[in-house]
Amino acid sequence: MTNPELFLDPADFSKTEKQTNLPLAARMRPRSLDEIAGQEHLLAPGKLLRRTIESDRWTSILLYGPPGSGKTTLARVISRATRSHFVTLNAVTSNVAELRKVISDANRLTKVGKRTTLFIDEIHRFNKAQQDVLMPDVESGSLVLIGATTHNPSFAIIGPLLSRSTIFELHPLTEENLTGLLNRALKDEEWGFGKVKIKAEPQALTHIAKSASGDARRALNALEIAVLTTPPDAGGVIPIDEKAAEESCQKRIVYYDPDGDYHYDTASVFIKSMRGSDPDAAVYWLAKMLYAGEDPRFIMRRILILASEDIGNADPQALILASAGMQAIEFVGMPEAQLILSQLVTYMATAPKSNASTLAISEATADVRNETSKEVPAAFRDTHYKGAKKLGRGEGYQYSHDLQGPDIRAFLPEGKEYYHPQNSGFESHLAATLNSSRKARKKTAATSS
Repeated sequence: MTNPELFLDPADFSKTEKQTNLPLAARMRPRSLDEIAGQEHLLAPGKLLRRTIESDRWTSILLYGPPGSGKTTLARVISRATRSHFVTLNAVTSNVAELRKVISDANRLTKVGKRTTLFIDEIHRFNKAQQDVLMPDVESGSLVLIGATTHNPSFAIIGPLLSRSTIFELHPLTEENLTGLLNRALKDEEWGFGKVKIKAEPQALTHIAKSASGDARRALNALEIAVLTTPPDAGGVIPIDEKAAEESCQKRIVYYDPDGDYHYDTASVFIKSMRGSDPDAAVYWLAKMLYAGEDPRFIMRRILILASEDIGNADPQALILASAGMQAIEFVGMPEAQLILSQLVTYMATAPKSNASTLAISEATADVRNETSKEVPAAFRDTHYKGAKKLGRGEGYQYSHDLQGPDIRAFLPEGKEYYHPQNSGFESHLAATLNSSRKARKKTAATSS
């Protein structure tokens, strides 16, 4: 059940195994809190998670963050620091039978005063039934759970288990964190490349750090590839320049889970960039979504909604263009569809904005929901059926185009106003026309009363 690469003490490996059998990322895993890169918001002196680890006083916790941010590293540090019996499972390969055995052993150890801490990697891969198995013993305290997940626990973990756990969110490592980690690996004589003659250019390490997108494992893997595949020069020194770094990184990976936080967070800032009239930011987030493999239809739906919700009548062309773009991307397909999406996004971002029509339907819907339903005035009721006139339907109605001047009749009882055009783009012209007709309508209503 225990992964030796993650949890065995370094002393358990022979010198040969240290240098050949384990990848650099595994060899350089921190063995204490002080060796962990980043996560100062959790591990700086006085922070809750650090105090918990140092005091060895545990309640169940969930470690949530992107790949390479240090979730299993923290689990390893905890396994070395805790005085409890520490067990590790991976939800990808484990099953209910293994869970029940761990729980049975934990209950047995509880009777002799020994705590059990269970670390479950990829805990979001357990289904509801598997997570339910843990509940009674987590609640009773006979089992302390440490779960690691790349998915938002609010969506991936069942409510009862969530309510009994403290969530700690790990952030992607910064470029500075990763550069420091790479330099440490180059200098470490026991676990890294400290005994190998290497000359790494600062620009090369910066490139690796940037390409890793906050993932320590990816950064160390790239460095290892660069060192192992670059031939030494005449002096026996391995030169790691920008070219070697670029080749070792290959294509930059953008972490973008298709159904989790990163997906929705990126879509959120994409929409807000267009709403906030920032075409540069909007195009960047568009590029990130497309580069990560986002479905162009998902993006197109957001553009269509924004064209009406946030631009509206300030620029009626926006919705027309978005509708045309929807057809165009289906016909053209990727990768050329990105050109159409870029045109639409930059147009939407620079178009005048108004949410007046959005507010109008929201307010009208609230009235329909909360107030007494208004009846349709008899003059405006449907007359297209036999017997309508006998019922008084349409009595007194005049065809709007037959009237002299604008139609200023009250089509809505009580004269409630919902649509308030803003002084933005084309809507400013609508505002002038509407204000004039409303004044006349109010005047007529006052005279009639």
